[in-house]
Amino acid sequence: MSRQVIRYSEAFKLHVVSALEKGTLESIAAARQRYGIAGEGTVQGWLKKYGRDHLRNRIVRVETPKDIDQIKALKKRIRDLERTLASTQVKAVLNEAYYQIVCEEHGIEDPEAFKKKLDTRL
Repeated sequence: MSRQVIRYSEAFKLHVVSALEKGTLESIAAARQRYGIAGEGTVQGWLKKYGRDHLRNRIVRVETPKDIDQIKALKKRIRDLERTLASTQVKAVLNEAYYQIVCEEHGIEDPEAFKKKLDTRL
């Protein structure tokens, strides 16, 4: 069974899109029924291609070369700060582990109380 392919003129497509945009036709389904358009996505494709509303969902950013360079520099700074933070966190964990080992080796039973005692000295 072969499928019948129907080709529509540009003028017809523009007419249907215009009618939908003006509100003459209340829905895509109404347009399909009124004009006998069989394809499910045919009218949606026309709206996307020819309609005025297709630009509403797009974001257009205008950037100067200076803006682009600044964005790159800021992104690099963020990466560097994230690396530094990760390194600092690793060092803090290691220092805490070393502190616990030193406390065990020197027979300090309450490391937190000993820390408070040292803090008062500093």
